[in-house]
Amino acid sequence: MSDRTMLPATDPAAGARPGPVLTAALYRFADLPDCADLRGPLQALCDAGGVKGLLLLAPEGVNGTIAGPEAGVRAVLDRLRADPRLAALVHKEHRGDRQPFHRMRVRLKKEIVTLGVPGIDAARGAGRYVKPADWNALLDDPEVVLVDVRNDYEVAIGSFPGALDPGTGSFAELPGWLDRQADRLRPGARVAMFCTGGIRCEKSTALLRARGIEDVVHLEGGILAYLEQVPAAQSRWQGECFVFDERVAVGPGLAPGTHALCRSCRRPLGAAERASPLFVEGVSCSHCHATTTEAQKAGYAERQRQVALARARGVAHIGTPAPVHAGTGGGPARSADGADTDAGAGAGTGAGAGAGAAPASAPPAQGPDA
Repeated sequence: MSDRTMLPATDPAAGARPGPVLTAALYRFADLPDCADLRGPLQALCDAGGVKGLLLLAPEGVNGTIAGPEAGVRAVLDRLRADPRLAALVHKEHRGDRQPFHRMRVRLKKEIVTLGVPGIDAARGAGRYVKPADWNALLDDPEVVLVDVRNDYEVAIGSFPGALDPGTGSFAELPGWLDRQADRLRPGARVAMFCTGGIRCEKSTALLRARGIEDVVHLEGGILAYLEQVPAAQSRWQGECFVFDERVAVGPGLAPGTHALCRSCRRPLGAAERASPLFVEGVSCSHCHATTTEAQKAGYAERQRQVALARARGVAHIGTPAPVHAGTGGGPARSADGADTDAGAGAGTGAGAGAGAAPASAPPAQGPDA
């Protein structure tokens, strides 16, 4: 996979004209025992260049999404790649007219994508890549056990036919699901895994190999690379791919999808779900209506009123919870600094506190993609 992939502009107002804000989703597994020493200089560089977003540093590598003037973003990418351990850093980028983040944070974490299993070395132990052009042939192999390692709300709107759905609410639940699949996922099995942008598969395939399953592969560049590179007429993908940015979902060629985001629980909603009487824009949907209190709903409604007023005035509403889980395609968890999404999965807005926290079962509010 190349270390630089252009994604289409996500701001509808931008049209074919490239916007002035460059957003880059990035990740790299590498040995960074000195990650704490990198934090201060990276924060200073981002601040000096007008770059905002979220970078996660951990002993296992770096993951994040940043946005700002092109010169500032390129300076950060160059600084990261100047470290020989991060020279092969992967990033995906797109342009827009608006800065999607409110602040810049460089944070120290135990993992750049949270699996919760000590000793997994994704830098050395990940499975073999399969290029998007070769993925269909693998899907035709009846001996292959195909596993979608994404979360339930992502799988619900699209996947490859025949893939096992772990039904997980977070990436950290995957090891437990794998424990329950001993009959299918055992030494000698042929396993193929896929996720949005690649980062989760780096770690999940390393986990399987650590458990003695050597014949395990994963889709290089993730679903996004497949949708971008495989012609629609040849594509086996069914549905849309949830992304951790303001596009919400994409289809063949990374064209914007048809799903919208519930601003309360942050789940992707199709046309039928938006037609439900339980759907109130910015307040609730059929997934979360029964899980929030009337006080929370009132707070969400007030937040939505403020958003509408800000939109009418042509200004940004700082407290608007973002559809994004910063990401890189590597990505964070169910919190502003989590680690559950896919690198390169997209980039989007930083989440504001809004009128209240999203339900615990909601997708992450922010965190490096995907």
